[in-house]
Amino acid sequence: MQPSDTLDTILPLRPRRPESLLQVLRDIQEIHNHIPAGIDLAVADALDVPLARVRGVIGFYSFLSSEPQGRYRLLFSDNITDRMLGNQDLLQTLCGKLWLEPGKLSEDGLVSVDTTSCTGMCDQGPAMLANGRAITRLSHHRINEIAELVRSQTPVADWPVEFFRVDDQIRQSGPLLDCGPMAGEALEAALDRSPDGVIEQLNLSGLRGRGGAGFPTGRKWAACKEASADTRYVVCNADEGEPGTFKDRVLLTRHADLLFEGMTVCGLTVGAKLGFLYLRGEYRYLLEPLQQLLDKRRQAGLLGVNIRGQAGADFDIVIHLGAGAYVCGEESALIESLEGKRGIPRNRPPFPVTHGYLQKPTVVNNVETFCAAALVTLHGGDWFKGHGTAQSTGSKLLSVSGDCARPGIYEYPFGITVRQVLTDCGAANTLAVQVGGPSGTCIGPHEFDRRLCFEDLATAGAFMIFDDTRDMFEVAHNFTDFFAHESCGFCTPCRVGTSMLKGIMAKVAAGHGTRHELDEVEQLDKVLQQSAHCGLGHTACNPTLDMLKRFRPAFERRLKSLNFQPDFDLDGALARARAMTGRDDAGAHLRTEEA
Repeated sequence: MQPSDTLDTILPLRPRRPESLLQVLRDIQEIHNHIPAGIDLAVADALDVPLARVRGVIGFYSFLSSEPQGRYRLLFSDNITDRMLGNQDLLQTLCGKLWLEPGKLSEDGLVSVDTTSCTGMCDQGPAMLANGRAITRLSHHRINEIAELVRSQTPVADWPVEFFRVDDQIRQSGPLLDCGPMAGEALEAALDRSPDGVIEQLNLSGLRGRGGAGFPTGRKWAACKEASADTRYVVCNADEGEPGTFKDRVLLTRHADLLFEGMTVCGLTVGAKLGFLYLRGEYRYLLEPLQQLLDKRRQAGLLGVNIRGQAGADFDIVIHLGAGAYVCGEESALIESLEGKRGIPRNRPPFPVTHGYLQKPTVVNNVETFCAAALVTLHGGDWFKGHGTAQSTGSKLLSVSGDCARPGIYEYPFGITVRQVLTDCGAANTLAVQVGGPSGTCIGPHEFDRRLCFEDLATAGAFMIFDDTRDMFEVAHNFTDFFAHESCGFCTPCRVGTSMLKGIMAKVAAGHGTRHELDEVEQLDKVLQQSAHCGLGHTACNPTLDMLKRFRPAFERRLKSLNFQPDFDLDGALARARAMTGRDDAGAHLRTEEA
C-alpha cells in the first residue's frame, strides 16, 4: 500500500479526534513497518493536532519509528531472565547469519535485529518480537529456521504456528484462577446490590489494588463516584511492563471474561459509560481474541445500552494498544497515552479519580484488581477477606521465573512465605529473589521466611529467582540499563541520573571502578528520591543498592581499587583564584570527606 492511500484506509476506522493519534500511528506502523516521510503532516491535519505533537509521539514510543526498519523487525527480549537463558548468544548468531549488525538495518533494507525490554514471556524465554508477534522458546535450531525464513522472504504470517505458541503455565490456582466463565453473574449481583452496595462490599472485603501500591479499591471507586462531573471513565491498566511480570498476560488469555465483568461492574457503580483496556504493545497478539470476546458480550446484553435489560445501565469498552513505553504503566502516564500524547506522568494532585481521562473522574485499576472486584461483587466482602491476612485480604498471583524447575503462574493467599514459593516451583541453591521486579526488593537466603503481603514484601507479582551460579552484579547491571532506557526524559534528575547510574555500572563492569563509584550510587539515589518527577526515578537505584547491601563482594571484586585517590587536586588548582580574590577562608576551599 502506498503511503498516500494509507490514511484513506485507516481513518474511517478511528474517531477523528486527537485522542486517536497513537492508534493511527500504530496502524501506519503495522502497514509500512515505519512511519513514512510526509505522512505525519497528513495525520496532523486529519486529527487537528500540531505537527510537533505527531513527531513527538513518534519519537517517544519505542515501537514507532520514522526510519525504515525493514520488512522484518526482530526484537529480542532483553530482560535478565532471557539473558540467563542465553539470548545474547542467540542474537549474535542471528545477526551473523543475516550479515548485519545489531541495531542496524541490513544493506538490502530487508531486516533489522535489535533488543527491546521485557516482552512478558519470562516463563518461556528466550523470546523475541517478529513484526510485533511474540516468538517463545528460542534456540539455535529455531534461530536457524528464522534466518532461513527471512532470507526466503516468507511473510511472518506464514511462519510455523509453533513459533508463536504462548502457554499459560498455571502451576497453582486459587479462588481467582479457579473461577469459571463470568457471563453476567457479577453484573446481576451489582444491579441487585446498587452502586453504594457494591462499594460497601468492596470496603468490607479489604480489597487493595494489585499493582503494588495497594490503595483500597472501594475508596477509589467511591471517590470517583462522588466527584462532581457529568462524565466518568473506567480504565484497565494492562500495560504490565515490569520485567519478570506476566500474570496479566495469563488473565487476559484465560479470564478476560472476568476482567470485562469487573470493568463493567465498576462502570455501573461509579456512573461511567465508557471504559478503556490499555493493552501493552507486546501483547498485540491478544487484540483480536479480546475484540471477539467484547463483541460476544455485547450480543449477550452484557455490554452496551441497557445492560441486562435495565434502562440506563449503559457501559462499553474500547481497547487501546500501547506502543512500547514502560513508563505508561504509571496511571497518569497511561492516561496521557490514552489521550494520544507522549506518556509523561502528570503532577499529582489532582489525582485521576477527579481529573483523569480528558480531565474527567476516572478509575484506573489493573487487570488482577478488576478480576478480584468482580468476585467480591458476586460472593461478598466476608467471603473475600476469608483469604489472606488481616491487612492483605484475598489471594495474589505471582509470575515466577528464573532459576527454578517450574516457572509460571502461582496463586497464593496473601501471607505466603518466599521459602514456600521456592519449594513449590522447584528452586534449588537459591542465592537471591527479586520481588516486585527491578523497582521492588532483592532478598537473600536469610530473608526467605519473609511473607508476601502489604505489611512485609509488597509486590505487583514479579518473582525472579537467581541461584548460586549467578553474578548479582550482572543482574543489577541489567536493571540499571533498563531504567536508563525506559526513562521518559521529562525531568532532568531522572534523565541524567539514570544515565549516570548506567555509566557507573558500565565503568565497574569494565574493571575501572573504585569505591568512589559505589558511594556515588548512594548520592544519586538521594537526589532521585528528592527530585525525580515520578516513581521510575524514585526506584531506579533500588536494585543496585539492594544488591550492594546483600552481595557487595560481587561488586568489589570488579573494582580496580577499593581505595580512591584522585589524580587531580581540584582544591589545589583553585589556589591561584583564591590568591587573586584575597580569600583563604574555609568557605573558599572545597569540602573534603573529613570535613
